[in-house]
Amino acid sequence: MNYDQLLAPAAKEMRPSGIRKFFDLAADMPHCISLGVGEPDFKTPWSIRDAGIRSLEQGRTKYTANAGLKELRAEICRYLNRRMDLSYQPENVLVTVGGSEAIDMTIRALVAPGDEVIIPEPCFVCYEPITQLTGGVPVHIATKAEDEFRLTPEALRAAITPRTKLLILPFPNNPTGAVMDRQTLEGIAEVLRGTDIMVLSDEIYAELTYGLDRHVSIASLPGMKERTIVVNGFSKAYAMTGWRLGYAVGPQPVISVMTKIHQSCIMSAPTTSQYAAIVALRSCDDEIEIMRDEYNRRRRYVVKALNDMGLTCFEPRGAFYVFPCIRVSGLTSEEFCERLLREQEVAIVPGDAFGASGEGFARISYAYSVDHLETAMRRIRRFLDEHGWLKDKQ
Repeated sequence: MNYDQLLAPAAKEMRPSGIRKFFDLAADMPHCISLGVGEPDFKTPWSIRDAGIRSLEQGRTKYTANAGLKELRAEICRYLNRRMDLSYQPENVLVTVGGSEAIDMTIRALVAPGDEVIIPEPCFVCYEPITQLTGGVPVHIATKAEDEFRLTPEALRAAITPRTKLLILPFPNNPTGAVMDRQTLEGIAEVLRGTDIMVLSDEIYAELTYGLDRHVSIASLPGMKERTIVVNGFSKAYAMTGWRLGYAVGPQPVISVMTKIHQSCIMSAPTTSQYAAIVALRSCDDEIEIMRDEYNRRRRYVVKALNDMGLTCFEPRGAFYVFPCIRVSGLTSEEFCERLLREQEVAIVPGDAFGASGEGFARISYAYSVDHLETAMRRIRRFLDEHGWLKDKQ
């Protein structure tokens, strides 16, 4: 069998995840401190776990409706209204297997071969390969530290062509922690109004923002709801990564087509997770605040520690990542992370895993305990010191 000829070209050409590479290497090092995976170290709140257990005890183990439990979809609508100032009905909601499936369904429903998809980067790793698998053409826009890693209206306008079908708006951002403020979003919306360009707004970190201003969804701005698919989920805000539950909300004609694809590929999201998620939305606002406050404490500590070492670090305002510049070392991002892992057994992710514009940076997750972070920062400081890169040694 000639498997090289049998395999689809787009599938063969997919890059493996740079995040998982370093996670897998760290797994074979028993004393390694890993800051590479964006997974909360909190347990899923007990009320959510209890709801999942009760659903199993009650024998609720059958398929749900393809789009998800109607009770859950109604609760998602109430949550979005209460927390994000977004107004939807249950028919506008598709419950998915994590936010990742919602992203996949959105791109597959909208993008035809040859359509261009604008992707600001650095960004999460899945947008480009899913676009390519559909036959779409990724169009990358490099965001910059001097712009606080935000997408600017000017950069967006310059990237649009007659073939542009979709803009992916990945904010709060993984890996940079950047957020889009209302004023900048208004500028983006002004560029898009009057076009046929849709927006995939990946808002999985919407609850994890720091400062006086809360997250603003572009779908809440005038003229944007009808052209936006909002993707969100339960993994980050509720520490429910392993429950694999997300959702997409948007115009009913698009959600209807996404649901048809979901019917064929998935059938329905996990039933136990759906019953647990109803309780999460109804009763866990306080739990979100507790976790966010702790992330904020860790954020401040890590940003200061890195800047003190000489790894210049933009101050993130969302998610749970920092994105320090490692150019002081003279190494590529890949070389820096490989040597840090080998010499000090600290695993972080090279910035170029999130796109070419991430070269010269590295992603560090602070979704870990303070003890874990303090140990890692001591080892990073020692690594820089031994190579003469430490700020106070220069």
